[in-house]
Amino acid sequence: MWQKPWNLREGIAIGCGLLVIGAILQFITGGILWQLFAFPANALALLIYLLLIGTAYWMREKVYFIRYLMSTKSAASSILFVLVLTFIMGLTRQVPSGNKAVDPIGLTNMLSFWPFVLVYLWMTTTIGLATLQRLVHFKKQRFASVISHLGLFIVVVCGTLGSADIQKLKMYCLPGQAEWRAMDEHGRLKDLSLAIELHRFILEKYPAELQKVRADKGQTTMMKIPTPKRYASEVEIYTEEGDYYKTMIEVNKPFSVNGWKIYQFSYDERFGKNNTVSIFELVTDPWLPYVYIGIGMMLLGALLMFLKFGKETIKDRKENDYL
Repeated sequence: MWQKPWNLREGIAIGCGLLVIGAILQFITGGILWQLFAFPANALALLIYLLLIGTAYWMREKVYFIRYLMSTKSAASSILFVLVLTFIMGLTRQVPSGNKAVDPIGLTNMLSFWPFVLVYLWMTTTIGLATLQRLVHFKKQRFASVISHLGLFIVVVCGTLGSADIQKLKMYCLPGQAEWRAMDEHGRLKDLSLAIELHRFILEKYPAELQKVRADKGQTTMMKIPTPKRYASEVEIYTEEGDYYKTMIEVNKPFSVNGWKIYQFSYDERFGKNNTVSIFELVTDPWLPYVYIGIGMMLLGALLMFLKFGKETIKDRKENDYL
């Protein structure tokens, strides 16, 4: 092992080393606090990371380890470790974003689990160096590969660093009152640049059906309880810039304004049809457009590679027919 050229064995050794280092960091720190990377910290981290990738590429001829990171062996090894940890994440119930893991190891909060983050960083760096290599030595026939790699790098980096800027707020609205504040997951009120005024709450229900209801002393009884069929809110939305919108917001049909998506989240179920409180969820993700751009680049690259493969196949068939 460690005899040049390095192969998958060295890649697996690197991955195991990152897991050990990550486990030590996890024990010391208890996991990564992504909230610390909220803007502008994440933008600064991105700039430093890109500079480090550029510096590493410049030093590639002097440092064999960097050249190995640019190889398919490193890519395959890093993807293997990421897939294994992702599989474990799928088998364990994850806590909501921003909460601490409920298990002693940290597997229930995999996105803040140091071993996962280090392996993920390894894979991302491999993608970044490979992308930079293709950009520096750009060839027209490799355009599809270049744009696919660049798109993947954008998706991975922006999706990770942008997670700290995602906000999910709850807004409770009463009829005839413009509400400019919303509540975060910790119960803190935040002033917003938009307001929602509820005009009418609409609730439609299915016919009542018999359901088991827990009664006193642990006993159950059968009662006819109607279930919601549809609920929606007629609202007016104002912004600090003076914009005005009148719309209907209902489940799975959000309204977008000023970078926010407004979802019909719930209502005060205690009052049924007499309910006057509409609960909205407001979500913003400033980095999401860049993720979409990256996905678009990946799809374009895949399409171009497919078309190129199709042309080459047709050409081969014609040559075979001629022969």
